Amino acid sequence: MSEQDHCCSSGRATERTDKTKSNLVSRLNRVEGQIRGIRGMVEKDVYCDDILNQIAAVQSALNAVGKILLEGHMKSCVMDRIQQGDNEVIDELLKTMNKLMK
Repeated sequence: MSEQDHCCSSGRATERTDKTKSNLVSRLNRVEGQIRGIRGMVEKDVYCDDILNQIAAVQSALNAVGKILLEGHMKSCVMDRIQQGDNEVIDELLKTMNKLMK
């Protein structure tokens, strides 16, 4: 497999390089830790503004994960499906992007 991620055209799975997978898992582990930290802050009655700042950091971290996934998706899965004549992938992508931008 090349450095690019590849979409499995026979199903709804995507193969990712070990490097990409490791990067995503690492980022998601950090987000998970941040979420646990926020829960602890709520339980300890920490000042609202401090909690809100942590929530903003989590949202930013999740957006970064989403950007990585979206880029890989567009460069592999979407491109592959368009090259195979499946233009419905554009509507699927637009729907997903609308969800991400809410």
